[in-house]
Amino acid sequence: MIPVLATLAEAWSEVRVHKARVVLSLVGVFLAVFAMTTVTAFGLLVAQVQQEQGERMGGRPATIGVTAYDPQTGMPPDPQEWDAAVTDLTERYGITATASIGYEETRFRLPGGTQAVQTKRVSPSYGQLHRIEPVEGRWLREGDRDSLAPAVVVNEAFLGALGVPDLSSHPTVVIGGATPVRAAVVGVVREGYGDELLAYRVDRSAGPWDAPREADRSAMVSGPSTLELWVPPEQAEEVMAVVSNDLGLALGGVQVDAYRQDAEGLEETLGMLRLAIRGAGVVVLVLGGLGVLNIGLVTVRQRIREIGVRRSFGATSGRVFSAIMLESVCATFLAGLAAVALSVVLVRNLPLEQLLNSGVPLAETPAFPVAAAVEGLVAATAVGALAGLLPAVIAVRAKVIDAIRF
Repeated sequence: MIPVLATLAEAWSEVRVHKARVVLSLVGVFLAVFAMTTVTAFGLLVAQVQQEQGERMGGRPATIGVTAYDPQTGMPPDPQEWDAAVTDLTERYGITATASIGYEETRFRLPGGTQAVQTKRVSPSYGQLHRIEPVEGRWLREGDRDSLAPAVVVNEAFLGALGVPDLSSHPTVVIGGATPVRAAVVGVVREGYGDELLAYRVDRSAGPWDAPREADRSAMVSGPSTLELWVPPEQAEEVMAVVSNDLGLALGGVQVDAYRQDAEGLEETLGMLRLAIRGAGVVVLVLGGLGVLNIGLVTVRQRIREIGVRRSFGATSGRVFSAIMLESVCATFLAGLAAVALSVVLVRNLPLEQLLNSGVPLAETPAFPVAAAVEGLVAATAVGALAGLLPAVIAVRAKVIDAIRF
């Protein structure tokens, strides 16, 4: 280790002696590594946000949507028979991540009058499956099934129509119809377009407030319900075939359709995006490395007499070669380290939720990608090695007598 440490110490001392030249040559490398690291990190964060947005729309990979209806009447199967068949299916195949979704128009009594609002009847697991993060309050949970008042999660337009600025006053809203009931607004999500009102309620349950639902049927228009299954992507095709067959047999005469509803090609698209970002970073870094190479060649020409004197006092070719090349490596590594540190500070202080996600809280707060930092340091070191290789070869090939006479 002594020769290695001595070579590194010698290279560092040369960097200190020629610090003005080194700083000048490293400006390009610093900017290139900073740009490469920042662009790569930001691109990876954008890819993560895009993935979350896709999963909020269609579910996580792989989400299988299942619908069932009578092919003659178009009506859904009996709810009790459907629940029994689904429970038997999920227990038999060990599917633990499921969610149910039903669509209806519910009459809410708002200050401006009663309005029919598009409402989703979902199971609490729907939030996990679709990465839903309320901007205020909480999402639906299992305990809401037994609550004395129905829990409702609404969008911001609904909250504005209700005439309250936030949830600090624990607002409530009356669900109209033949048997009105007062619901508690427990969460707010950022969804919908413009002034469109949206609401979420928990799906079928044994809660006391759900008992009069049949009597209140005229107050809402129901749509077909959907079952969602979260399974490993490699098993998606097999699961779709099994679900269609088994539920069809269990329900008898009912048409069962199973399809994959998540963004199936999202990973490939994000992979291409990451590759394009890395390619742009490499181009920027190569341009910075050319500056280091040019200054390195000029410097070797200016130091050729010094190199000849060292060779005449017994310095080996290997020692001269490593000293010249490591001088460049040490300098570019330090420049890369400073560039990565500045990039981390910049990216970590960017308002990513406002810039990329319309202010919606991210389900998983993205940290600075370690891969981007490692790539920046490795790239800076590699540029230093490549930029120092040609000057080192020129220094070694110079004849001692010619170098001293230079």
